[in-house]
Amino acid sequence: MSTENLPSSPSRSAAPGRRDLLRWGAGGAAALSLPALLTACGAGSDDPAGGGEASATPVSASEREAALSATSTLTVWDWVSGVEKQTALFEQKYPNITVNLENVGNGAPHYAKVRTAAKAGSGGADVVQMEYQFINSFVVTGSLLDLAPLGGSELSSMYPEWVWQQVSRDARVYGIPGDQGPMGILYRDDLFQSAGVGQLATWNDFTTAASAVRAGGGYITNLPPNNPGELMGLFWQAGAKPFTYDGGKTVGVDLVNDTTSQVISYWQDLIDQDLVSVDPDFTDAWYQGLASGKYASWLTAAWGPTFLQGYAGSTAGSWRATGLPQWSAGQEVNGNWGGSSFAVMKTSKNPIAAFELAKFLNSDPTSVRVASDELFLYPTLQSVLEDPAFLDQPAAFYGGQTVNRTFADLSKTVDTDFDWLPYIDYAYTNFNDTLGKVISEKGELADGLQQWQEALVSYGEKQGFTIR
Repeated sequence: MSTENLPSSPSRSAAPGRRDLLRWGAGGAAALSLPALLTACGAGSDDPAGGGEASATPVSASEREAALSATSTLTVWDWVSGVEKQTALFEQKYPNITVNLENVGNGAPHYAKVRTAAKAGSGGADVVQMEYQFINSFVVTGSLLDLAPLGGSELSSMYPEWVWQQVSRDARVYGIPGDQGPMGILYRDDLFQSAGVGQLATWNDFTTAASAVRAGGGYITNLPPNNPGELMGLFWQAGAKPFTYDGGKTVGVDLVNDTTSQVISYWQDLIDQDLVSVDPDFTDAWYQGLASGKYASWLTAAWGPTFLQGYAGSTAGSWRATGLPQWSAGQEVNGNWGGSSFAVMKTSKNPIAAFELAKFLNSDPTSVRVASDELFLYPTLQSVLEDPAFLDQPAAFYGGQTVNRTFADLSKTVDTDFDWLPYIDYAYTNFNDTLGKVISEKGELADGLQQWQEALVSYGEKQGFTIR
């Protein structure tokens, strides 16, 4: 998707990659079959996770020093504009290492090229940016290096527990967390006040508020039919566990259960009463809806506050941030939408240095502050999440609210136990043909959810998985 018409505001330097990535997940990504991938990547049929690294001998201090002092070049595939500011810091610290930074595409093209390089066994990057939900799809093909023997497991306390769970499995570590997306609501304070909307403590409050906003001609929010990421975050917040994966050949697909049905039924009622719109998101019309007041709020994530500023500049000062409503009064639980890590490919010829680079980019305080302050990625490093200099920055676009602190608090409430299918690219693509299609047509969402469930079970079985 072209990004040439994006606003040129300096606050949007990281927006093109983020926008495309959020959108493609519901679009037309082609999923390669598991047998083809397993054969291509050389993973044994009895151990698709690639096995063995977790019990490898830990890297010694002398080995690490030798790798970092030797003249070498590391290639990084990353889609965010401005990461060269972080890699330059690494090169300053290790002057014998040159970092070659490449953007090979956003979303589907990025992952397709990573898979192709893994299949070929050469020609790829040493370090790749990888969203949390896609890690399992590379674990199953044995494409990722286990970072635990290199020192990865020693980093767990530096990140929120739920974030670390997204990059690790048992004793293995498959990525260094970079950014995150705990969910919340960005809302137009002026529109809410005009409609008499108060605190949204529960989803029942949200329904009442939706009626009040609709009476004024707008919608309280939009439920996109082309983006499963938002809906998965809402499932996550409700306590659902739609997917499980054992790291080998057994997966769980449980999209139709009491919890997901509760969520679906809730949004069905809002759609039936015309209290929410069902417009595709990350389109020109959707951007205009945010700027014009068609949507009084956006259910989004920690990356949303900066993103919104680039597309609704005329509304500066009118927006505020808060947490998602709760299903039960008094609860404080949340879900996540988005976020990524740096993973090391098993094909890297310089695995020790590659690990050190991935670690540096997402754990060195100066590098992380560059990512948060200049690249506008919401950090995962605990030391930054606890730093008043980060937390207490007033955001003029949000009426001076300390939005960073709001989302840091929301991150603390994300459920730690949420897993992804090793064929999530297919799952997200199929959403368009099943539940997403039904949302767009304002049909029976429960039927669409059942169709999505059946499609994912059928696909998994054809790929040789045992479906639990």
